[in-house]
Amino acid sequence: MDKQKNRILVVGGGSWATANIKMLTDNTAAKEIFWWMRSGAMVEHIHKFGHNPNYLSSVEVKVPASNISTDLKALVKTAGIVLLNVPAAFLKNALAGITANDFAGKKLVSAIKGIVPDENLIIAEFLNRNYNVPFDHFAVISGPCHAEEVALEKLSYLTIASRNTEFAAEFAGMIDTRYIKTIVSDDIYGTEYAAVLKNIYAIASGICHGVGYGDNFQSVLISNAIRELKRFVDTVHPITRDIKESAYLGDLLVTAYSQFSRNRTFGNMIGKGYTVTSAQMEMNMVAEGYYAVNSLHEVNKQYKVNIPICDAVYAILYQKRSPVQEMRLLAEKLC
Repeated sequence: MDKQKNRILVVGGGSWATANIKMLTDNTAAKEIFWWMRSGAMVEHIHKFGHNPNYLSSVEVKVPASNISTDLKALVKTAGIVLLNVPAAFLKNALAGITANDFAGKKLVSAIKGIVPDENLIIAEFLNRNYNVPFDHFAVISGPCHAEEVALEKLSYLTIASRNTEFAAEFAGMIDTRYIKTIVSDDIYGTEYAAVLKNIYAIASGICHGVGYGDNFQSVLISNAIRELKRFVDTVHPITRDIKESAYLGDLLVTAYSQFSRNRTFGNMIGKGYTVTSAQMEMNMVAEGYYAVNSLHEVNKQYKVNIPICDAVYAILYQKRSPVQEMRLLAEKLC
């Protein structure tokens, strides 16, 4: 395992995976990077041309061609750290054929901002229950950070959370660059659930914009959203945390307001009258909040936290309620 310690495998081929590849290779710490993609055509394109053909195509891929493959099992065997970077809805499918033995002794890092559907588990719980990954061998990357700004080398901050803060600090040192600053936390539950919730709130923000609400209402919506987020994470995992920190409030703000936010874009389309299917097809990207709000609705049956914004988004997306009517009803509940 000593030989594998500084071998990092990135699992996923989207924009955030590509951004993580860029951070890892721009960082000067001694390590070897591997990259798994499902698509053989994408792998072949990167072998030939040195960039991802579908996402962040301006980013030069500095990973050796021999280290990029569609054979996940072989790559996992090689690596000491596995960085998961596929949408939560597709994680089980991506890991098909991988067993607990394959992950034994390895460190797992999640850059996924969602809940695994059907099981309704955050990534730490999913890996622990299904692959016997100890919580001390797990870390999560949280924002605020958009892949597009990483590609442009805009100054960004990332929080690395783990119960094992020594591991979190070690991994933070592997992605820290001139344009990436890192913060270490021990709050995996809070950061994971905050990442899930902020995507739902970004959809709500987009829906409000789509049906015609302005900036004044948006500010009230997000003010209520951070309080709703705090109520939920404090109920699920009651520890001392400052909800104003970047991993919570910062990530919420950038996702709710940024032009790069796919969840806000998705919500805006829903507010303008698109169906879920048509919005997803036109975006050609996954809005994690769509899947997350259904899972969170199920999780909250246990906790019974007052989450009116999440409830409104669930009603619109899964109960086919009118966005105009639901936003009008929600507005009466905000303060």
